[in-house]
Amino acid sequence: MKNIISLVSKKKAASKNEDKNISESSRDIVNQQEVFNTENFEEGKKDSAFELDHLEFTTNSAQLGDSDEDNENVINEMNATDEANEANSEEKSMTLKQALLKYPKAALWSILVSTTLVMEGYDTALLNALYALPVFQRKFGTLNGEGSYEITSQWQIGLNMCVQCGEMIGLQITPYMVEFMGNRYTMITALGLLTAYIFILYYCKSLAMIAVGQVLSAMPWGCFQGLTVTYASEVCPLALRYYMTSYSNICWLFGQIFASGIMKNSQENLGNSDLGYKLPFALQWIWPAPLMIGIFFAPESPWWLVRKDRVAEARKSLSRILSGKGAEKDIQIDLTLKQIELTIEKERLLSSKSGSFFDCFKGVNGRRTRLACLAWVAQNTSGACLLGYSTYFFERAGMATDKAFTFSVIQYCLGLAGTLCSWVISGRVGRWTILTYGLAFQMVCLFVIGGMGFGSGSGASNGAGGL
Repeated sequence: MKNIISLVSKKKAASKNEDKNISESSRDIVNQQEVFNTENFEEGKKDSAFELDHLEFTTNSAQLGDSDEDNENVINEMNATDEANEANSEEKSMTLKQALLKYPKAALWSILVSTTLVMEGYDTALLNALYALPVFQRKFGTLNGEGSYEITSQWQIGLNMCVQCGEMIGLQITPYMVEFMGNRYTMITALGLLTAYIFILYYCKSLAMIAVGQVLSAMPWGCFQGLTVTYASEVCPLALRYYMTSYSNICWLFGQIFASGIMKNSQENLGNSDLGYKLPFALQWIWPAPLMIGIFFAPESPWWLVRKDRVAEARKSLSRILSGKGAEKDIQIDLTLKQIELTIEKERLLSSKSGSFFDCFKGVNGRRTRLACLAWVAQNTSGACLLGYSTYFFERAGMATDKAFTFSVIQYCLGLAGTLCSWVISGRVGRWTILTYGLAFQMVCLFVIGGMGFGSGSGASNGAGGL
């Protein structure tokens, strides 16, 4: 509040002296600013925590012109940069509680958009759970040497590869769609297409039809993967950004829990009917319509609007994202908007000088690229991709079918608990520590599970399921 009152006072003082000659005073201001920046830079280099991050908010060296008009433009540019710096500093110093009180609307809109990932988590878990459903096995499987029906490993791998290929296509198409129509309408379009593609899965007559349906459905899922995290990072302040971006993982787990629970019910009550696998597919139609309506009324990302030079609309979007009212809210909108404008301007300037894609793999940028890629690769290589097969693995290990579905539900509930715990632990020990020790513990668990696979009897299968 003090910063806002100070800013109002500055603006009032500036308006009173607007008609005065500013030639000499402007030179003094610029000289003082340059000395201030030099001293801060030299002092910062001594600090081990000093980092040249957020280059877009640093004050550039100003060059005075020969006329008062040029000098006034220089001071206006410096004031704009100072306002952006003030908004950036305030955002960095904000606590979680302050952010929730100041940006409750941003958090709620982000939660709404991220809910689309519930559908993706639901269907990916659903497909793998169907491999263990007896009615699905009889309908689409073949007889094995033991005289029972099962979906061959070739088809299991092929159907899951269809999902991965479709998601990759969707991820590649999404940036172009967002550039053309924005985040909201891209998401609405993807939801509409998904609604149509579900018909293929519901009326499937063969595994080939399921494969086609999975490829087409996975393209909107790829869109959801890319847009949900992007929208959350652009709408939410820094204090909420970690929680709202990781909330996407919770949505995945919610979808997987729903799928496991529904499949357990189908196995118990519809085990001998085609509805056993048709009903879980049909339940996907519940999600798109309400999500499309909610996203239609959601504010567009102000970053996208500013990139499209639609500043007035960006201001309206910020007014719907920020809480408060009156002059205080207007000033906060001005500060945030100036921060966005200067950041985008700096990005355009940097990209015009050295914007090659190959720069991502050179020097410090190359190290950052490797770290980001390894963090994502670690998820799948640590056994996460095997979770979807858990119901089928439990059954093949000797568990009863109903018990296998129960273990799957417990498995995803534990994953949900782990994500919630990470919100508390990450602030204390850091994400690198969680990732490193988590991978080490996972490695031990996978070795033990693999060793139990050589055993026989219910004890070994129950032990593997417990781990």
